[in-house]
Amino acid sequence: MIGDMRRRKFLASSAAAAAGMAPAAAPQDLPAPIRKLGPMAGGVTPISDEERRSRLDKARRLMATHRLDAILLEPGSSLYYYTGTRWGRSERLFALVLPARGEPAWVVPAFEERRARELIRFGADIRPWEEDESPYLRVAQVFSDRGLRAGRIGIEESVRFFIFDGLRKQAPAAQYASADPVTAGCRMIKSPAEIALMQRANDLTAAAMGATLQALGEGMTPQQLRANFAAACRAVGIEGGATAGFGQYSAFPHGSSSRQQLRQGEVVLIDAVCQLEGYHADITRTVVFGTPTARQRQVWDLERKAQDAALAAARPGATCESVDAAARKVITAAGFGPGYKVPGLPHRTGHGIGLEGHEWTYLVAGNKARLEAGMCFSDEPMIAIYGEFGVRLEDCFYMTEDGPRLFTPQSPSIEQPFA
Repeated sequence: MIGDMRRRKFLASSAAAAAGMAPAAAPQDLPAPIRKLGPMAGGVTPISDEERRSRLDKARRLMATHRLDAILLEPGSSLYYYTGTRWGRSERLFALVLPARGEPAWVVPAFEERRARELIRFGADIRPWEEDESPYLRVAQVFSDRGLRAGRIGIEESVRFFIFDGLRKQAPAAQYASADPVTAGCRMIKSPAEIALMQRANDLTAAAMGATLQALGEGMTPQQLRANFAAACRAVGIEGGATAGFGQYSAFPHGSSSRQQLRQGEVVLIDAVCQLEGYHADITRTVVFGTPTARQRQVWDLERKAQDAALAAARPGATCESVDAAARKVITAAGFGPGYKVPGLPHRTGHGIGLEGHEWTYLVAGNKARLEAGMCFSDEPMIAIYGEFGVRLEDCFYMTEDGPRLFTPQSPSIEQPFA
């Protein structure tokens, strides 16, 4: 999904900033809390081929329900979800045509065919195209061979326009529609294996963040904090990145480019995204470097109440927008807002999470989708007070038949970021 591109840019920008402003320290130069960390990612069970086959079967059932004859995917989270195949995007088309009936077909650059065959585990129909040939003609030929010349083709949401444009010129008789009912319809509901991977990702992220916050120091910059977090992630065995803000810049939801150095009494907000086997954790903590003031404690406590309210509202069958409304009501009742006005909560209460840091569906006004077992979300209302400070607490949860279950325990207090 689109969120996969945002996530990669976020992780890349975090890593680049950390590398540019604070080169990776030698192990002996790392803060003591981070040096104490060790590998924690052993024994992880990847998604099995059997589960991927069941996903393909579900996709075909959803295609029938939504009157789609096939869906087209290029490299990204959805392709990986169904097939386990990772491939970088470039100007050269690499695509999968998954028909509602019949075998899938792959269209790949001819000079990459051998490598593609090493990676492709589902489907033997692999159609190479040479550099002076049209890859879109190859896709059109797949449509024709599957009896879909005039079929209804679902386009995965992150497929780039130039690919869609080239395809519709070569296959003008086909009808084109969104593949969201299939891809989002599958990916929104996580299996036990997916939830287990997300649980491990959250456990490791919490360990890395806890050590990072123990290493706060006078004069530290956000770049140094992010570099420490990246080092902590490497120590426990995951890929991760973070944004951070100090003092008045903690009110910026995703950090500020302004120069900052940590001082006693300042609020520290760190928002981290990590992944394990492609599955994400997303945790935010807000603390004070030093002794909190009464004002900081009051706003932090209000934020925690808003987070609690969202979690209490997240019941099976409830609408996504009702969860957002529950958190927003607590903040508005305290005199902030209303709506998205600042001081107050400037963004939605939560997002879906899985193979991407942000994916369908969202805890936001107007989203009447109902919560179901297997859905996974962040719970992260925020109170932003520009010119003063901001507080956000974020923990992710998954829905069960009995209600939500947190991947990470909530922050007990402003002095204690983790239970």
